[in-house]
Amino acid sequence: MRNICFVFHVHEPFRLKRYRFFDIGQDHYYYDDFQTEGRIANLVEQSYLPANRTLLEMIKSSNGKFRCAFAISGVAMEQMELYAPELIDSFKALADTKCVEFLAVPYSYSLAAMYDFDEWENQLNLHAEKIQNLFGLKPTTLFNTELLYSDEIGEHALKLGYKTILTEGSRLVLGWKSSDYLYHSSVNPRLKILMRNPKLSDDIAFRFSDYSWKDYPLDAEKYVSWISGIQDDSPIVNLWMGYETFGLRQTSSTGIFDFLKAIPYFAMEQGMGFMTPSEAGKKLTSVDAVVSPYPLLWTGEAKDLSTFTGNDLQQEALRKLYAVAERVRLCQDKSLKHDWQLLQSIDHFRYMNHIDAAGTNYESAYDAFVNYMNVLADFLERVEEQYPTTIDNEELNELLKTINNQEKEIVQLEKEIRTLRSRPKKEAPAAAAEPVAEAPVKKKKTAAKKQK
Repeated sequence: MRNICFVFHVHEPFRLKRYRFFDIGQDHYYYDDFQTEGRIANLVEQSYLPANRTLLEMIKSSNGKFRCAFAISGVAMEQMELYAPELIDSFKALADTKCVEFLAVPYSYSLAAMYDFDEWENQLNLHAEKIQNLFGLKPTTLFNTELLYSDEIGEHALKLGYKTILTEGSRLVLGWKSSDYLYHSSVNPRLKILMRNPKLSDDIAFRFSDYSWKDYPLDAEKYVSWISGIQDDSPIVNLWMGYETFGLRQTSSTGIFDFLKAIPYFAMEQGMGFMTPSEAGKKLTSVDAVVSPYPLLWTGEAKDLSTFTGNDLQQEALRKLYAVAERVRLCQDKSLKHDWQLLQSIDHFRYMNHIDAAGTNYESAYDAFVNYMNVLADFLERVEEQYPTTIDNEELNELLKTINNQEKEIVQLEKEIRTLRSRPKKEAPAAAAEPVAEAPVKKKKTAAKKQK
């Protein structure tokens, strides 16, 4: 039986305001709230809310047979809480159906997996905590930033407890093989790998309303027939795309919501089902190993890091940002730590790309670089105040190790205290009755009269 695996990706950065050189040291607030709120409001109204309503209707009309997953970054959830709490409620309604999975995503939607594995682990933990608090679910399958994967990243993901990871079905890695199977890591077969079907995913995301496309117009019946007609015994077709596809990139006037709504009907008519990524990782059998010594992403033609690290501007910004990672982790300043998360979002570095700077409001890549570096200069000054660079890395590592050991010792002691408190109190044995000593009988003394 062939299954369809839908994954919808949701991420929006906090937009930086125009921050000039003379603001450094004077202004520690870096964000354009008006621009950020306007962007998320537009997405919620045109895309996210209508799409959530459509998915909920699809789940109900299919009696729970339609299933899908979301990969929502932590910074996107922050914006929802601030500017669109009704969207949080909408996602909760989907979570309550038990037909929707929420995937693990680096909180900042960052490149931490390439620069600092400790920071990457921290972001995954922060994200898991956010998902648990909002939706009462624990993410078990990993959707790394831009589907970023390599053999080394996969090995670290498995150590963190993730049994399944998602990545791009690129010919550079797969060669002649199909993306429509479950694979495993060449480093450790215990890590299962699902791979996006690029052609069928992009048919919806980018070509659906393209009048020049040879297959225009596309309807659900035709689309499902393509999936059904794949000439092999592949058990799963992975359709992963940005959630803004529905209502924003493909506007409601194109019929995109009706198209989406009709897919379960035609799929079940063809004897197909739906799976979430974690279900696929558990139920399907891996057919081969995936070898990926170099980073693989779903971005750009090359499917590599060049969109985000391809020029000197991007490399310089990333180098300076992650050079202070250990110092930021040591500090207790909540405002500083929050800025650290927001400044890591991958979008800031994409805006510095000379060719592909999607979503930018800057006049040029250099303009984006200068603005970001001004912000970063102020941020680094604040970090310097907490932990000066006069402390060398060796001394800092020893300090970090001491603090970590103390934290572990505190956790262990608290655990022991809870264990002792939970033990039932034993009643003290009744004291044996002590014999009561009889009062001594006083003998009458005859006073001897002294003879004179």
